[in-house]
Amino acid sequence: MEVTGLSAPTVTVFISSSLNSFRSEKRYSRSLTIAEFKCKLELVVGSPASCMELELYGPDDKFYSKLDQEDALLGSYPVDDGCRIHVIDHSGARLGEYEDVSKVEKYQISQEAYDQRQDSVRSFLKRSKLGRYNEEERAQQEAEATQRLNEEKTQASAIPVGSRCEVRAPGQPPRRGTVMYVGLTDFKPGYWIGVRYDEPLGKNDGSVNGKRYFECQAKYGAFVKPSVVIVGDFPEEDYGLDEM
Repeated sequence: MEVTGLSAPTVTVFISSSLNSFRSEKRYSRSLTIAEFKCKLELVVGSPASCMELELYGPDDKFYSKLDQEDALLGSYPVDDGCRIHVIDHSGARLGEYEDVSKVEKYQISQEAYDQRQDSVRSFLKRSKLGRYNEEERAQQEAEATQRLNEEKTQASAIPVGSRCEVRAPGQPPRRGTVMYVGLTDFKPGYWIGVRYDEPLGKNDGSVNGKRYFECQAKYGAFVKPSVVIVGDFPEEDYGLDEM
């Protein structure tokens, strides 16, 4: 193959390797020698430069040539944007060896030793009395959570199961239905009202995360907070959702 010179200063290519299953898109100077280019590829594919064999493929993945002249410039080969340079490793490493992070030795420290360090995030939070180390703030948050729970319990106790209701959530049109469930749930803290809407305006069939709270058709069920539920004489309305 005839080797010609190209004037563009850089080229964007894809790098693949016999050691891994992914490709990397990189930009390189055409003025690099192949020897210098291999050194840069060490950081990309993990193979030693001395153990590399380089192959050049076109944008259509057609084989062009080997990049086997160590002192030749990268730009002296027909390398253009979109080409792929494949690195064949001859070091004896196996495919995927550098991708398995389970084999990487990890630094571990005991909780006792970590507690004694003065330069850790935990130490900073303790000194600054921030987050869960601010006992006063945490106590206030717990008191507020208890107050909210008691308020929701009071609101929920005034919503009988089986009663007609209208859900008036902020930013949404009113939705009418029947109260099917009142109480605590496993999917979120606090008291919730399970509603079976008159039309398929809900999100579930009365079950969440595999646990059933009441029975209804799919898309007719929803769980809302007691504060947005109004109990009263709300006859069913025709929303026209069945019309074509």
